[in-house]
Amino acid sequence: SPAHTDPHHNLLCQVVGAKRVRLFAPSETSRMYPHDERKMANTSRVDVMHPNLEEFPDFASASFVDATLFPGDTLYIPPGWWHHVRALDVSFS
Repeated sequence: SPAHTDPHHNLLCQVVGAKRVRLFAPSETSRMYPHDERKMANTSRVDVMHPNLEEFPDFASASFVDATLFPGDTLYIPPGWWHHVRALDVSFS
């Protein structure tokens, strides 16, 4: 899924396989280039794994944390935190 925020507390519980999660604090919002459309304002226009820095130059200075989740792991994602989730293999969470 593209990088996005959620308005509620989230628990991402990994059951099968592995997932990579990239997290950006709410303070990075301007560097995430959210969509202008109200319905999509919580979704980034940047492909965070392969960013176009000519189109989104401020993204280059965005700070983030990467986490890898394995079966039995749970990650708390606070409201407003940007997150991008990618399956590393067949997975279920």
